[in-house]
Amino acid sequence: MTKINPEFEDQIPTEGVLSVSADVSFISDGFPKYKLGPNNQILEEPKENNDGPTLKEVVERETTHLSEQHKRLSVRDLASKFDKNLAAAAKLTEEAKLREVASLEGHVLLKKLRDALEHLRGRLAGRNKEDVEKAISMVEALAVKLTQKEGELIQEKFEVKKLASFLKQASEDAKKLVNQEKSFACAEIESARAVVQRIGEALDEQDTTSEASKKQDVEELVEVVQEARRIKLMHQPSKVMDMEHELRALRTQIREKCIFSVKLQKELAMSKWAEENKSCLYLIDGSETLGAYLRIQPRSENAPQLSKCAIQWYRVSSDGSRNEAISGANKSIYAPEPFDVGRILQADIISNDQRVTVTTACPIDPGLGSYVDTLLRKSNTEFNVVISKVNGQDHPSHSVHAFHVGKMRMKLSRGWITKSREIYSSSMQLCGVRGDITNAAKAMFWQARKGLSFVLTFETERERNAAIILARKYALDCNVMLAGPDDRV
Repeated sequence: MTKINPEFEDQIPTEGVLSVSADVSFISDGFPKYKLGPNNQILEEPKENNDGPTLKEVVERETTHLSEQHKRLSVRDLASKFDKNLAAAAKLTEEAKLREVASLEGHVLLKKLRDALEHLRGRLAGRNKEDVEKAISMVEALAVKLTQKEGELIQEKFEVKKLASFLKQASEDAKKLVNQEKSFACAEIESARAVVQRIGEALDEQDTTSEASKKQDVEELVEVVQEARRIKLMHQPSKVMDMEHELRALRTQIREKCIFSVKLQKELAMSKWAEENKSCLYLIDGSETLGAYLRIQPRSENAPQLSKCAIQWYRVSSDGSRNEAISGANKSIYAPEPFDVGRILQADIISNDQRVTVTTACPIDPGLGSYVDTLLRKSNTEFNVVISKVNGQDHPSHSVHAFHVGKMRMKLSRGWITKSREIYSSSMQLCGVRGDITNAAKAMFWQARKGLSFVLTFETERERNAAIILARKYALDCNVMLAGPDDRV
């Protein structure tokens, strides 16, 4: 017997449909406020933060929720399932009727066959009679089996009718429930549409009102500003404004005269210094600015060769009472570094127990302008450098590395590979390279820690000097004084 177990894939939604609130709450119920800023500019006061959700977010959330409800309350799939199950039940009923007709025909045929065999048995004798009796017993067994099949068929027919009635009733109940829920959902959707329409109208009205009020406030503020300017002009005649322009022009001329005067004083000092040192065997050639070379040059043919002389460079104190030896500066070429700014440099040349002293004509000028001030505004500055020496030995590679100068540490790296990264400490040393090497004005000596030192060559002299100034400024903020080997600081 065939049994049907109906299964429904879709469940009827039983959760309630959330209602949509019809209350409208505006974020701001006042007009924007303005105030006068510098140069009579109109500034809008900052708005207070509102922790609650905005009206636009509420509308979007409720619209999304209604769309999900509309999709969930679709009844096409559910009605299709019920129709398929009803069609299956009707088909089973038709099959049961056909089986019942076939069973009746089977009983008639078996009865006719048994009557024929009984008639034949009366006419036969012996072995043929036994075969006929055996056939009659088989027919009787078939009749019993057919009767059993009829019972099962009746039971199956009863169950099919019961299932069909159950499906029909369930289909009707489900359709009623779905129609009821659909009517409720449609009513809620119409209510939500009405609420959204009211909110849109309220928003449009608010925008129109705010635009009109803002325009009115701006017009009133412009009138107030114009009145204030008119009053100010009444108390400040045009003659006073002309005097202000004249004063600005005079200040500009005085500034230009001062710059020209300083330049003349510098040239006068240099000519006076050259006159006083005319009899000297040597002189210092080069510009007294950061990023330039200072080279000792012989002034006469009688001067001893510099390669056979001992040389030492000094920093002269501001009052000229004390000379500070520059450690490692014992070549004929010296590139000033930031420590030398504002100081006069002196070089002693010793040959055959004779000492010759030469000095620069004027103090070392920084020549960096506002470049360092611009870099100080950054938390980390990166320079492109080439490693010339490592621990005093020539470095074979000339690849470009990144040298980072930060507020807490310095780092030397190439791509993802870090050569050294150290915080500012007392074991760290930093200064310009002191010696007769190539591009001395672009080279810098950096001892990251004890046992690890580098000679780095920058792209320009300005970057080298700026890196030294930045590193010493950041180290001083960390209570660390960066200087060269054996420097007294």
